[in-house]
Amino acid sequence: MKFVLAPDSFKESMTATEAVAAMKRGVLSVFPDADCVGAPMADGGEGTTEVLADALGGVVLTAPVHDALGRPVQARYGYVDSQHLAIIEIAAAAGIDLVAVADRDPKAASSYGVGELIGHALDHGATRFIVGLGGSVTNDGGAGMLEALGARLLDDAGADLPRGGAALARLHRIDLAAFDPRLAGTTVQIASDVTNPLLGATGASAVFGPQKGADPATVRRLDAALSVYAAVVAALTGTDVAVVPGAGAAGGLGAAFLAFFPAYMRRGVDVVMDAVRLADRMAGADFVFTGEGSIDSQTLNGKTPLGVAEVAAVHGVPVIAFAGRIGSGAEALYDHGFVALVPIVQGVSDLPSALVDGAANLERAVATTCRLLGMPRGPATV
Repeated sequence: MKFVLAPDSFKESMTATEAVAAMKRGVLSVFPDADCVGAPMADGGEGTTEVLADALGGVVLTAPVHDALGRPVQARYGYVDSQHLAIIEIAAAAGIDLVAVADRDPKAASSYGVGELIGHALDHGATRFIVGLGGSVTNDGGAGMLEALGARLLDDAGADLPRGGAALARLHRIDLAAFDPRLAGTTVQIASDVTNPLLGATGASAVFGPQKGADPATVRRLDAALSVYAAVVAALTGTDVAVVPGAGAAGGLGAAFLAFFPAYMRRGVDVVMDAVRLADRMAGADFVFTGEGSIDSQTLNGKTPLGVAEVAAVHGVPVIAFAGRIGSGAEALYDHGFVALVPIVQGVSDLPSALVDGAANLERAVATTCRLLGMPRGPATV
């Protein structure tokens, strides 16, 4: 039998590569001669750097940058020398996980470190980029990133604006005279599932601002500031980022990429599936195993298991998904090629224990599933 093992990471418990290894142990414990084809997955968020660097024969590098509050941090990114390709997760520099809840301030948080990370990759020779937009703690429309790459954001007196989303209310002009000329010769593939525009009720500030520390008054203030920014950007570049789908991703970083870079946006899981040639690995498969930490109704919004199931459906291969948590609405996945959703936690367990025991629990759940798959079909004979 051939099994394609294509899980995402199980957050705070297993990387995607570790999940593949656990699945493989579970399969081989029941079917010792099985062909297990591992394809660690990601959707543009956490783990994308490592998954793509490994799949494409690259390495993971570290660069000294600044986090959203201007504090020094070591950020990791992938680099594939043969393709001059840099793989960047913006959360490595401007991630919400880098800033304690009590310190989150979207009025002042800056994406400057993302620009520093891109600059480091350019110095290393990058001409192509895959950029995962997700997990940001910023709401500055990517203004900080532009500044780090040489742009100047000026008020009506010609003075440089301070960093952060709130200051954009005073933006008068963006000076690109010193903007890094190397960017014009690059291509940037944005991996993002977010289709929100920059402004309004479904925009960056209203939808994502509260989780970054914005109260209702701050949401209104940030949206108004981004409205000023959008008008200046449109006048300069001809791109109306106020309404472009995806411009609201990562606190508006999507807007900056789409307006100032040779960039285009794709669903994150599609970027990864193409890179790891998942469709090619499906040939002759009997089953596909996928999964991630939590599966629920949100999985249908472009998450890894759905993407894997879409590819498997083209090849007529049944899909079984494993998760630490099977949440509300998950049953909708049965209409999208899944034949089973399997929780991996055995019995009552607290969250810390479930995270620590994740690999063992996944291995056990896969083994149990394989025993069921190996049961005789049809009427028993005596």
